[in-house]
Amino acid sequence: MRLAALFLVVGSWYPARGLAADAPAAPPAVTVSQPIQRELVEWDEFTGQFAAKEYVEIRARVSGYLTEIHFEDGQIVKQGDLLFVIDPRPYEATLAAARAQLAQGNAQVELATRQLERTAELRKKDFEPASNYDQRVSDLKVATAATESAKAAIRSAELNVGFTRITSPLTGRISNHQVSVGNLVSGSDSATTPALTTIVSLDPIYFYFDMSEGDYLTYQRATAAGKLDEARDTSAPVYVRLTDEPEWPRKGLLNFIDNQVDRGAGTIRARATFANADFFVTPGQFGRIRIPASERHDAILIPDSALVTDQSRKVVMTVKDDGTVEQKVVRPGPMTDDGLRIIRSGLAPADRVIINGLVRARPGGKVTPQPGKIETAARP
Repeated sequence: MRLAALFLVVGSWYPARGLAADAPAAPPAVTVSQPIQRELVEWDEFTGQFAAKEYVEIRARVSGYLTEIHFEDGQIVKQGDLLFVIDPRPYEATLAAARAQLAQGNAQVELATRQLERTAELRKKDFEPASNYDQRVSDLKVATAATESAKAAIRSAELNVGFTRITSPLTGRISNHQVSVGNLVSGSDSATTPALTTIVSLDPIYFYFDMSEGDYLTYQRATAAGKLDEARDTSAPVYVRLTDEPEWPRKGLLNFIDNQVDRGAGTIRARATFANADFFVTPGQFGRIRIPASERHDAILIPDSALVTDQSRKVVMTVKDDGTVEQKVVRPGPMTDDGLRIIRSGLAPADRVIINGLVRARPGGKVTPQPGKIETAARP
């Protein structure tokens, strides 16, 4: 009796187990969410380098022994500050000699004038030959020319005396001195003369960067269509940050785009100007700049992790109402400050985008959509 009951129980269990094994497995679960819509301005980012607006190499105009240095290496100097002094005594002596020559020339002019006046009176009475009168006229002209030559020599000597005191032509940061006191400095008007030091201006400061020909063409098209009126104007606002700054604290103006594309690199050089009143930024530092790539508009945003690369295309996986995965080709834009990717075309606001579980989704396959939420985060 017990054995019959046992066979009855076992017989009833095996069919139930077989039915459970034949039941279809549920589609894999994925997390979906509709894209975020937000009004914003698209920005393009480029890497560039700061440069001084003014750069001057300080050279001596006259030769002589360096007697004084009036700055500390690396300090901020103002326009007109005294930097170097070259021994002025040889040039002061030359100036004194030129002034003496002028005094001698003035005396010669005075004597020649009086002799000419006397000769002119005698000539009227025919007591003096015409040749003597002509000689007196010539003597006066020679004496006058000598005084003009002396005046020119004085001006030249005064310049040389002034050149012995080298002052700063601009306000900025000075480099270290290349010549010490007591050395003989060779001076000339040639650029081959060794520089004594250099000075760079700091406020304002330039930022140079290169954009691709494609980016530049996009700006040109947008400007021609009236969608980006400030693309090439000096009033176009741009922002820059240093390599360790997460935000964009410095606002400037895009004020220059070069007149030709580099044939080798396929890029064009652009420049922006930024205020640097605290002298914090130093020429030569690298940074990131962002410039407006569109007017303010309603944009569609998704996590960058939801974007899939399919050969040369960018696609987004979406889920239909019946749970079927649909692949959509999109045209992505730049990243936003909170880590989301702008989608310029190919995606609708009502689409349900797979934001988690992409490895379990196949185009045309079935999934079990679970509602989720797109999280934002500050960019590093």
